[in-house]
Amino acid sequence: MRTHAVALLAPGQDWEVVELDLDPPKVGEVLVRFEASGLCHTDEHSHQGDMVPRFPIVGGHEGAGVVEAVGEGVTRVRPGDHVVTSFIPACGKCRFCARGQSNLCDFGALLMVGCLPDETFRFHLGDQDVGGMFGLGTFSQWAVVSEHAVIRIDPDIPFEAAALVGCGVPTGWGSAVHAARVQPGDTVVVYGVGGVGSNAVQGALHAGAEHVVAVDPLENKREFAKRLGATHGARDAEEAARIVQELTRGVGADAAILTAGLVTQELVSAAYAAIRKGGTVVLTGVNKAELLTVQISGFDLTVMEKRIQGSLLGSCNPFEDVPRLLSLYKSGHLKLDELITTRYRLDQVGQAYEDLLAGKNIRGVLVHEH
Repeated sequence: MRTHAVALLAPGQDWEVVELDLDPPKVGEVLVRFEASGLCHTDEHSHQGDMVPRFPIVGGHEGAGVVEAVGEGVTRVRPGDHVVTSFIPACGKCRFCARGQSNLCDFGALLMVGCLPDETFRFHLGDQDVGGMFGLGTFSQWAVVSEHAVIRIDPDIPFEAAALVGCGVPTGWGSAVHAARVQPGDTVVVYGVGGVGSNAVQGALHAGAEHVVAVDPLENKREFAKRLGATHGARDAEEAARIVQELTRGVGADAAILTAGLVTQELVSAAYAAIRKGGTVVLTGVNKAELLTVQISGFDLTVMEKRIQGSLLGSCNPFEDVPRLLSLYKSGHLKLDELITTRYRLDQVGQAYEDLLAGKNIRGVLVHEH
């Protein structure tokens, strides 16, 4: 079949709408008709060169849609099911899945290649294989993905809200709940409160934090974080440090969560300085892989027993936490609709990322037309 998609065809090129050939699903695979896709900053990292996937590649790794066909042996879903895609597949069999760490599933090693778990491709441009971002490619009207990457959801959940729980929402929420292990009464600082950081705010409050300091240079994002429940806003790390000192009487924050678009050495050092003895810095945001962004005193790390914790997908288990988050949404305890600032068509993805980089959006959503 044929599908329209937005892709990066080569390093340094802009997002481009292309028409691709799409193979039918093979063993253990699912054909999904995407209805909505979140416009996550991670895809733009590939455009900007902060991350280097295999090119060409279809963008998009937050998606929600309908299963149209399944390959042989598929048991998790059937045609007609509404689904959310997880950008990290969970095989359920590797060592990490068995330990309840399915966000570290061994299939994740293929993410930057853009292929399916059998290391082949379903998108094609002429005789050229085209990958899907993180094995998905949700900027396509249709895509074939692994059944290990689709999670069945209730049919009454709007696709636009559901798409966000494929990455940004669990990444932020889990960074607070799972990685930072926020406890009732804690003081938490969130650096960067866009599409991921705003959900770290929600996660910290869900876990019972007493004070949540939202740090962002943009006033619109600080104000939005306060509407989600953040107790304080700060323009930069220096202002946040003063607020934390006042709130904790000089003790320091219990946790600092780094969800900025680009995490720098200076930001890591500021977050590390802001936490108390035994506190935790959660490193969720990324930068260029070759940059050394963690530069601290080993002596201080030892005597203060501070902890620096990396977090992929918010340390969530997709098949457990995605349904949990959608349940919280349906009960009114998690805000998803409010996160959506602007909706875009397929041919507006370039503009969408310009808006993201300009700080206009908390989260943009691509709405597919069929």
